[in-house]
Amino acid sequence: MRPLMVLGCTSDAGKSLLVTALCAWFRREGVQVAPFKAQNMSNNARVVATDHGSGEIGVAQWLQARAAGIEPDVRMNPVLLKPEADTQSQVVVRGQVDRALTDTPWQARHDALWDPMASACDELRADFDLVVIEGAGSPAEINLVDQVNNRMVEHADAAALLVSDIDRGGSFAHLFGTWSLVPDATRSRLAGFVLNKFRGDPLLLAPGPDRLTAMTGMVHAGTVPMLSHRLPQEEGASEHTDAPIDAPVVAIPRLPFGSNLDEFHVLSHVANVRWTANPRSILEADVVILPGSKHVAADMEWMREQGLADAVVRAADAGMPIIGVCGGAMMLGDRLDDPHGVEGGRHRTGGPTHTLGLLPIRTTMQPKKLAAHVAIDFNHGDAGRQNYDGYEIRNGVVDGGDELVVATSPNGPVAWQLGNVTATTVHGLFEHPVFIEATLGVVALDVLDETFVQLADAVEAHLDTNLLRRLTQSS
Repeated sequence: MRPLMVLGCTSDAGKSLLVTALCAWFRREGVQVAPFKAQNMSNNARVVATDHGSGEIGVAQWLQARAAGIEPDVRMNPVLLKPEADTQSQVVVRGQVDRALTDTPWQARHDALWDPMASACDELRADFDLVVIEGAGSPAEINLVDQVNNRMVEHADAAALLVSDIDRGGSFAHLFGTWSLVPDATRSRLAGFVLNKFRGDPLLLAPGPDRLTAMTGMVHAGTVPMLSHRLPQEEGASEHTDAPIDAPVVAIPRLPFGSNLDEFHVLSHVANVRWTANPRSILEADVVILPGSKHVAADMEWMREQGLADAVVRAADAGMPIIGVCGGAMMLGDRLDDPHGVEGGRHRTGGPTHTLGLLPIRTTMQPKKLAAHVAIDFNHGDAGRQNYDGYEIRNGVVDGGDELVVATSPNGPVAWQLGNVTATTVHGLFEHPVFIEATLGVVALDVLDETFVQLADAVEAHLDTNLLRRLTQSS
């Protein structure tokens, strides 16, 4: 089958959501489909198996693979950029950190990154009936060398859909402007356009879609309404309004370098989750969670500047449950040392970072990153012991607090508890309804499978499915 590529007029046009929906719909049609994004930029990542152990890919492709009903694969996102400073990102290639490329100027990376991008796409095409490719940003950024959109759509000879966020306004101008600015090889493959996030009566759009088709040759592939779905936001800070009115209030600091925030998407449906930079929100909550961090030292400094660090200590002293996950767990300890400058940026050669001092644990950053699935046995005290699957992505090695350990893995202790303060280096625990109930006392359900059904239904209802079938027939 011919690959199908989803390009966007802008960032956040809905490319990731549409690819997820298309994977779910093609799966329903009996197609063996796989997602692909040549390069993603996100600090939200998941651990997947690789030929050399475990590695990491962007969470969007992990979700898309779940929607397709297949095991997530490192080839689905061969290049992942993880921001660790305002002008610096860690480069992950085929699931592994490439330190040489991380230190290479951006414009000098292109050739080195193209081979893993192209080869991963080719391998997926050989292993699956159909590959649905997600673009990045806009293909009309004429100031940039664009391998992820324009070079990839030509390499794969993919039929392409161009998506615009109509809720922003100006969609027809965005679509026409993008079509007019892309290279000829991309323009010739732009088969249709999708108006996404529409509110109101679609009949009011006429004659706009027909006029755009007359000007560009792109057919109107459908108008997708603003969907109330239950996927985590692409950058993970999910907030929903369907939690019960008496649900506990959970305050989570909106860290500048927060990571793996998507793991709280189940929690956000049963608790009033508030992402905050306001110390008062911390003190007024029922529970505080410190999330993962791609740059613990910088985020710890930000916490102090905002007054959040003092607020967390005051909340802990008052008996409020405080939970830290990975980077957040490291913040709960006494100090963090980075002798190798692993976290980079302006903290590369700095001294130790003094953290919140709520647990007698210490963290030392090591050059080698741990990325692994883990199975743990967690001691919930009066609520008993429970087994959970999770994942770890960290450079920090945590020492101390041996008498406070409440969970271990093959990599050693992974959770510590002292009274109302709990720290764990394991991501994904808040995706287990049992863990949420044992920790917060509320009943939760996994929402992903029903969301994939909802998204497949949306494709059926709002897109031209005959067009989708024609576009993906072998060329």
